[in-house]
Amino acid sequence: MRIEADLKLGFKDVLIRPKRSTLGSRAQVSLTRTFKFRHTGKTWTGIPVMAANMDTVGTFAMAAALAEQNLFTAVHKHYSAEAWDAFAAAARGGGDHRLASVAISTGILDSDLAKLERILERHPALSFICMDVANGYSEHFAEQIGKVRARHPDKIIMAGNVVTGEMVEQLLLSGADVVKVGIGPGSVCTTRVKTGVGYPQLSAIIECADAAHGLSGQIISDGGCTCAGDVAKAFGAGADFVMLGGMLAGHDEGGGTLLERAGRRLVEFYGMSSKTAMEKYSGGVAEYRASEGKTVAVPYRGPVAATVRDILGGLRSACTYVGASHLKELTKRTTFVRVSEQHNPIFDP
Repeated sequence: MRIEADLKLGFKDVLIRPKRSTLGSRAQVSLTRTFKFRHTGKTWTGIPVMAANMDTVGTFAMAAALAEQNLFTAVHKHYSAEAWDAFAAAARGGGDHRLASVAISTGILDSDLAKLERILERHPALSFICMDVANGYSEHFAEQIGKVRARHPDKIIMAGNVVTGEMVEQLLLSGADVVKVGIGPGSVCTTRVKTGVGYPQLSAIIECADAAHGLSGQIISDGGCTCAGDVAKAFGAGADFVMLGGMLAGHDEGGGTLLERAGRRLVEFYGMSSKTAMEKYSGGVAEYRASEGKTVAVPYRGPVAATVRDILGGLRSACTYVGASHLKELTKRTTFVRVSEQHNPIFDP
C-alpha cells in the first residue's frame, strides 16, 4: 500500500481565469476541429462534443439530431444488426453525414464482437468503433483491442475507460486511436461508492491528455460534466472530445420512459452498470458482482436542439473570456484557479 499525496482536482475545484481578448463577439469563435487519427491516418471534422453510449442517450434519434449540428454520437451497443440496417438506410436516404459522426459501441465478449462484425460487414462506410468496458485496466481488454485493430486496420477505435497516463499509452499502443477517460464521475455511476475506485476528472484529463498527445492519440473526457462550464473546463484541461450523458438525458431523442409525478413530467435515466440496465439486457445482476449504477428520474426537456445550443453557446462564451478564436486554442489559453466554494444544497439543489 502507498499514498499519492499530490493534489488531484475535479471540475468543481477550479474556475477558468479570464484573459485580455481581441474577440468582439461569441460569433467569432469556431468550435469545429479536425483530428487525424494515429493508426489509420483518417480525419474527422466536427464539433467534438458527443452523446454517451447509454441507451437513453446514445440512440439513433439522438445521432440524427446531433449530426444536424455537426456533433458526434457513440451509439449504445444494444441495437441489433437489423436496427443498424434501418438507420444506415435512413442516413443514406437523407443525404446527410450521420454515418460519419457515429461510433458502433461494443463490449469484448465473443458475442459482442460477432455482432460488431455483422454490422461492419453490412455497412463498411461506418468508420468508428467504440470498445467500451467499465474497467479498462484489464490485460484482456488491451488484447481484444489489438485483435479488433488487426481485423479492421481502416477503422478508428475509441476505447476505455481509464484515468491514468500509463494506461492511455498502453491502449494506444494496443491499437486504439482515442481513449475514453473517466472512472466514477458520471451522474448515474456509483463505482466510487461501491468500490472506492476513481480519480478526480480534471486531473485525469490533464494527465491522460499529456500521455495521449505524446503518442499522436486523442482522449475523450467521459463523465462529470453537469453544465456548459464543465464542458469548457474539460476542453481547457486538454480533452479532445467531451462525452455527455446526464446533460443530454431527458430529451425526446433519448426515448426513455416518461413518468408523471406530482404533476411533473420526468424521464427515467440510468447507468449502464445499474440494476435497471442489467435486468433489461442481462437478466439481472450476476451473483459475483454488484450494481455500479443508479436509476433516477430527470425532468423531461423536449427536443435536444435547445440544450445543444445552450451548451455550445456557453462554450463559445468561455472561449471569448480567454481570447480563443478556435476551440483548439482553448487549452493553450486556459489558466485554472483553485476555488474553495463548496456545494450548498440550500442555494444549489
